[in-house]
Amino acid sequence: MAQSMIQTQDLRFSYTALNGLAPVVLDGVDLEIQEGTFVAVLGHNGSGKSTLAKHLNAVLLPTGGKVWVDGMDTVDEEKLLDIRRTVGMVFQNPDNQIVANVVEEDVAFAPENLGIPSEEIRNRVDEALAMVGMSEYATHAPHLLSGGQKQRVAIAGVIAMRPRCLVMDEPTAMLDPVGRAEVLSTIHKLNKEHGITVVLITHHMDEAAQADRLVVMSRGKVIADGLPREVFCQVEKLKSVGLSVPETVELCWQLNQEGLDLPLDALSDEECADALRALFD
Repeated sequence: MAQSMIQTQDLRFSYTALNGLAPVVLDGVDLEIQEGTFVAVLGHNGSGKSTLAKHLNAVLLPTGGKVWVDGMDTVDEEKLLDIRRTVGMVFQNPDNQIVANVVEEDVAFAPENLGIPSEEIRNRVDEALAMVGMSEYATHAPHLLSGGQKQRVAIAGVIAMRPRCLVMDEPTAMLDPVGRAEVLSTIHKLNKEHGITVVLITHHMDEAAQADRLVVMSRGKVIADGLPREVFCQVEKLKSVGLSVPETVELCWQLNQEGLDLPLDALSDEECADALRALFD
């Protein structure tokens, strides 16, 4: 059995409000994320998913309940550096994470701040750029890169710290379809080939469908949790909180409303086509 990388217990969070009213952003979230898994967290703006992400490496601390990272309590100040080394964060806008004028210098920035020896930094930079497919751009200027390439450099900068878990808060939100595909391919590679635990915060159905596990949030609560094909079968529940489902599931569901009997777990185009073919054969 895989070891627990992240665990939340009755996690609650409210931002402090000047008028004394503190709306609840996280309302009793219980989650356990196993090491080496790829988990997508899906929800609308305001669902609490980005606030949850910031709790997973102690950017925010709970106002109620607990968060443990590899067994470390996030409110333990003595463990803060270890927690940040274990869980790396990647945010929406890569321009906010890129700090140097040359790609390899940017990737080296965090290890340098950790006081890692120069030779080891060189190894980490080369390894991180190779892992995200950006080795040939090592001496390029980041501002000349595409959005997808910039985000991969930002990911490399986090990987150079050797985290065992990556929390990615809508990393494709500002990218075009090509950039999105590049970053998603990188995420899969880091997870499958290098065993890095990935928590992907997203509002894109197609991204969520590619994860090993899908957690759906609405109004600060987890309303569904399971395999993507199991969660997306719950069409009415997802629609009731304003979420859609992948187009293949939507098609089968709409046809079922007309009296047909199609499976709702046909996520891929091929599975959907096979289900339709079987119905009419």
